[in-house]
Amino acid sequence: MSGTSRWSAALTTKLLLSAGAAIAKVHTVRLIPQPQLPVRTRPIAVDDFAHERRTGRLPTTALLQLADERVQAIKTPTTPIVFVHGDVWPGNTMVDGGGVHALIDWKTAGVGNPGVDLGELRKQAAILYGEDAPGYVLEGWERASGTRAADIPFWDAVAALNTPTDSYSPHAALRRDHFLRAAIAQL
Repeated sequence: MSGTSRWSAALTTKLLLSAGAAIAKVHTVRLIPQPQLPVRTRPIAVDDFAHERRTGRLPTTALLQLADERVQAIKTPTTPIVFVHGDVWPGNTMVDGGGVHALIDWKTAGVGNPGVDLGELRKQAAILYGEDAPGYVLEGWERASGTRAADIPFWDAVAALNTPTDSYSPHAALRRDHFLRAAIAQL
């Protein structure tokens, strides 16, 4: 397969629109849960950083605690049930010609609400490029799917909560927190 899994250092709308569209194509497949494709209620199902903070195994912050309380108080949207990648981030995409043309690394795939992937991809875009980037991902998804995405603030918060407390760098933590604040303000 041609291309690279490295995204450009500067925000390009073509890249983000195509990333949203790529994951929308995955979400056209409706499935029922099965042993090899279990239900996914959050991205990167092998990690549950929110639970680790809740049980005192990881430190927390006032923002992360508030967001977790708000998310826990909301019933998780369960429909529609579609095929989900489960770990959509730049390293699991293939970019060629300035746009995403394939997704790789399907080990956390399953079935669930499209928001599992959409929230994670929007969070990744926000961390990489800032507050305007998630809107382009959403636009690409909605154009490709022909429908409006539902429950975006909920899924954005779920994705942001499933990150380490200190995140990957101070810069990434600040952008994650900004993204999370925007999500919980709408919950």
